[in-house]
Amino acid sequence: MKNVRVSMLQLDVSERKERNLSNLTEQMKRIRDFSPDFTVLGEMFNCPYDISCFKAFSETEDGITLKYLSSLAKEYSTVLIGGSIPENDDGKIFNTSFVLSKEGKIIGKHRKVHLFDVNIRRENHEVTFKESMVLSPGNSATVIDTDICPIGVCICYDARFPELTRKMALMGAQIVFIPAAFNSITGPAHWELTMRSRALDNQLFVCACSTALNSSFTYHSYGHSMAIDPWGKVLGSLEYENGVLNIELEMDLISEIRSKLPLLKHRREEVYL
Repeated sequence: MKNVRVSMLQLDVSERKERNLSNLTEQMKRIRDFSPDFTVLGEMFNCPYDISCFKAFSETEDGITLKYLSSLAKEYSTVLIGGSIPENDDGKIFNTSFVLSKEGKIIGKHRKVHLFDVNIRRENHEVTFKESMVLSPGNSATVIDTDICPIGVCICYDARFPELTRKMALMGAQIVFIPAAFNSITGPAHWELTMRSRALDNQLFVCACSTALNSSFTYHSYGHSMAIDPWGKVLGSLEYENGVLNIELEMDLISEIRSKLPLLKHRREEVYL
């Protein structure tokens, strides 16, 4: 199987949607020569990650953000995993990742299943967040057949639930894309550990794309977008800033590693029930 090229755009998010979309357009120019098969953005890339913003920034499928994503997917001939945006569906707001084909058509979407309702205190830092005050949860695992390979999509907190990634693996996903925005407490402790575990446990590629750190916001994104191979090896990563990570995935590693260490074949579901 041919190698697959992935571009990960870790975008700085502002309080102005138009500026966020303009930044996306500018950063896309940096991947033109790389010609990625897939391009992935971070969680809430067009909107501050703040429950007070989700409703005001929310859009339907025919909104300005999806028009931008469609145009960029066509221009760069890339399958675009559009991070996530607040999606408005008849008044209900979802944290939704839209996936667009190289022709700019919506070929799938994932609505965040596990809502981030937490109150975390560590030393002198505290993060309190309750997505469920504004957002509604999705109710399904998402695997999308593309003309390159089957892909899975989940969003940030979803990655903490191994059952969801395992289900995507069993549904045939070979790459799992995870738009995310871990924070300054959970990020240093759990970001790399979580993403490497999901790749290793399921012997597939994980591409976890964050938004960049904006210190002026109350919620501080950890950044550190990274790609991991089926052996759990980090192939590349960013730090905190606005940036682009271009990675080539050696897809034959999936069958090679699964044949030598057949974890999925050795499962005993009758024991786990």
